Amino acid sequence: MKQDVFGQMNTLTQPASIDAWNGVLLGFMAHAAVTPQHLGKVLELEPDFALGHAVKGLFMVLLGRREMLPVAVEALSAAQCAAERQPVTEREQLYMEALKLCLDGQHVQAVQKFEAILRNHREDTLAMKLSHAIRFVLGDSNGMRRSIERVMPAYAPDHAGRGYLLGCHAFALEETGAYEKAEIAGRQALWMVSDDAWGLHAVAHVHDMTGNAALGLNWLAGREDAWAHCNNFRYHVWWHKALMHLDLGQVDEVIDLYDQQIRQDKTDDYRDISNATSLLSRLELEGVNVGNRWEELADLSATRTEDGCLIFADLHYLLALTGDNRQDATAKILHRIHKDASTAEDDVTGRMADPGVAAAKGLEAFGDGRYGAAFEYLSAVRGSMQRAGGSHAQRDIFERITIDSGLRAGRLDDAERILDDRRMKRAGGEDNYALARRELIEAARNNGDVQSVPAE
Repeated sequence: MKQDVFGQMNTLTQPASIDAWNGVLLGFMAHAAVTPQHLGKVLELEPDFALGHAVKGLFMVLLGRREMLPVAVEALSAAQCAAERQPVTEREQLYMEALKLCLDGQHVQAVQKFEAILRNHREDTLAMKLSHAIRFVLGDSNGMRRSIERVMPAYAPDHAGRGYLLGCHAFALEETGAYEKAEIAGRQALWMVSDDAWGLHAVAHVHDMTGNAALGLNWLAGREDAWAHCNNFRYHVWWHKALMHLDLGQVDEVIDLYDQQIRQDKTDDYRDISNATSLLSRLELEGVNVGNRWEELADLSATRTEDGCLIFADLHYLLALTGDNRQDATAKILHRIHKDASTAEDDVTGRMADPGVAAAKGLEAFGDGRYGAAFEYLSAVRGSMQRAGGSHAQRDIFERITIDSGLRAGRLDDAERILDDRRMKRAGGEDNYALARRELIEAARNNGDVQSVPAE
């Protein structure tokens, strides 16, 4: 038994494979682009490393792509066969069980397997991060925070995972509304580990939620090295920067970031699609002509209509399809969401049912210009949109579309109530989007005509 960089014992035997495994662990914490290469090296050197196969499968599941699920199934099979040839620890067995549950769509139960690991191995930073990642997909921000705060006392100041733990804590604090504490934790995380892009981006979230775009840009300025090493997560950090420029009305900078960074590589990863579609939607809500940029996103999204791994992904594919007026593909994805929702037999299909069906109908109606219907559908599931996963900042595009639907339908009082609720959740801070909508409401009321709110 050998010890990894986080102090956990494993069954690796070769110095080169141990080094590569530590590369996997640190790379996963830092969202590093080289992480798959390290994992490939581990499994090449020691093909009977069951934990390595299980982690490969979990990584595949987190990609949220239907075609990756057979790869995850193969990884589980490889892990089980390896465990038969070489005994595994109870900890390693729990990782395998978590993967099996994820493949069965039972993400909540999978999280409990990681929590079982953390009860006996509180310093297992890999289990901490995987629990954090799956809870993020589930929209369980309170669970993220509880999980981290349970294990935090076990982390000594010199623990190799402490900085990354603080980065995760910063994000969980921000998502649960503790903005001041979140900023402190995120800054401390980046001070401890300079490549903690997650902690850096948690501070960016704080500035987004408190309506401090200028401070957010100051925070990111000169810190590009903290996310330059990342996999596609680097596009997401650039997305945050674009949001800040948009809030300041700096549209040229937003378009430049979109073309040169966010969509520099025309990937079809759902997280990259969500960055792009939500940003284009925000631009259009502000009356900006985005040209033909919807076309390549719609082309990619049209191939994902039958995916059904995550409602968060589906709703962003739908943004692209309605943005480019792809009626046939829109009908296909709506039909599939309805079909999945009709079973609602696991954590994935349950979220297709709520908030998925109504949210999808609302986005379709908005794209068709049926603003009253869009508002009815979207406002009906405001309370459950967090179940779609992602962050407050990511889900805010659905909030904005709900508010704008209400304005365009003449539902001024209803739209104002949502703006008030949005402000409360942001600790009283408001961005320029909200301030502009309040001005529209006031102008419409002063004119005595609710329909004076512009439809475009």
